[in-house]
Amino acid sequence: MADAFQLGASLYVPALHAKLPAVLAHQAYPHLKSVIICTEDAVAERDVDEALRQLREALRVMPATSPLLRFVRLRNPAVMREVVAMPGSEHLSGFVLPKITAETLPHYQLLLTGTQCLMPTLETVEVFDPDAMRALRKVLMRAGLRERILALRIGGNDLLRLIGMRRPRGVTLYDTPLGVLLGTLVLTFKPHGFALTAPVFDLLDDEHMLREEVRRDLAFGFCGKTAVHPTQIPVIEAVFKVSAMELAAAKRLVAPDCPAVFKLGGAMHEVAVHGAWAQRVFSRAHHFGIEPSPEG
Repeated sequence: MADAFQLGASLYVPALHAKLPAVLAHQAYPHLKSVIICTEDAVAERDVDEALRQLREALRVMPATSPLLRFVRLRNPAVMREVVAMPGSEHLSGFVLPKITAETLPHYQLLLTGTQCLMPTLETVEVFDPDAMRALRKVLMRAGLRERILALRIGGNDLLRLIGMRRPRGVTLYDTPLGVLLGTLVLTFKPHGFALTAPVFDLLDDEHMLREEVRRDLAFGFCGKTAVHPTQIPVIEAVFKVSAMELAAAKRLVAPDCPAVFKLGGAMHEVAVHGAWAQRVFSRAHHFGIEPSPEG
């Protein structure tokens, strides 16, 4: 199973973006780790045909290999049928599937070709129903599908819409009714090996609150957060960096001569229970780096 931390702060880019070929060629944003080309909410119904035309042209000239992970956020199964038939689509890293439930997922699975990764999005009214989410988890764990799932995405704006809200200013998403739901989704899917990415932060002029929310995302066990603007990327990825103390504890936990229990940095560490945390720290360090020391 691929490591979802490799996504970094994915950037949403509309399929109608004027620089789409440069984005997919890793020229427009050279420090980007992953990009999601959107044919869904970022494209009006009247513009779908033009968006797919531009995507087709961009895929035709897209380099076959790249350090950039490249995904297309599909609009529906009909759009998936068109995209997978486009020359160059075989070089995509995978697809983001919208509004996934236990009932809708098989419609996309039938159209799969190749071995690309999938990122189903949880953003329908069924997300509020624990039984429906357990039913979806059962479908996701089927052989032939489970190994394709890189991460599950949470559509925060769609979920807020369903309860007649939008993101308020001055608070994190965890201070809204979705806070409890985010914890429930983590507990439903993460113990079964599924990584989850946190909802987007769509206020572009509040870097402080974005940073606070990403800290909460990290504390809840999310593997990353998608950016809706390039300026959000360094903010998100800075929070996901590993501290020197975290790295020191993780290294000691996996050392052959490590005691069963030890104290470090004012905390107790236990080999028997903190091994998975240590591996998560190593992965974050590899993909996001180490926090600079206070001395610089």
